[in-house]
This record gives sequence, structure tokens and C-alpha cells, in this order.
Amino acid sequence: MKCISVYTNNFEAFSDIYEQILAAPPEENEDLVLEGITVSGSGDVPDQYIERMRVKPEVVVMKEKGKGITILQHGNVFEICMPVDSAEVG
Repeated sequence: MKCISVYTNNFEAFSDIYEQILAAPPEENEDLVLEGITVSGSGDVPDQYIERMRVKPEVVVMKEKGKGITILQHGNVFEICMPVDSAEVG
């Protein structure tokens, strides 16, 4: 799974730039700033990472089932985890 970190705790601001992020995701170790929010390519994470995060009470888990995308929100960051093949098709 490819992971993209979005550094905000504002769901509305995250929602506003979500489609832009999916259309042009940052490369691994690349930082972008969209509408004043830092978006960072965090590289690949194992599927077990999502399962470990899912059980934590402070983590909100959202799924976009049609695309196989999982969004984790905790603290001041949203993490978009997507299958590697959809990231490449983007």
C-alpha cells in the first residue's frame, strides 16, 4: 500500500484537496503544499500497518471501497493508504 500523509486536523480542508491529491499524488519523500497544507509521499506501508492502526481508539478509519483506499485520521494527520497499482494508474 502506498501511503500519503496530509498534515491537517481539519476534515473540511482535507476534503477540499483530497481529489487533487489522488489526481497527482506526491512521490515517495516528496512534499507538496496544497491550499496551505503539506502533503507528503510517505512511501509504502505493509497491510498490517492499517490493521494495527484500526484497533487504536484515537484513530478514525474511513474507506473508499470502490478504489480500495483507506484513510486513517489521527492527531494532526490524515494518511491516505491506497493499493500501489491505483497509485500508478492515478
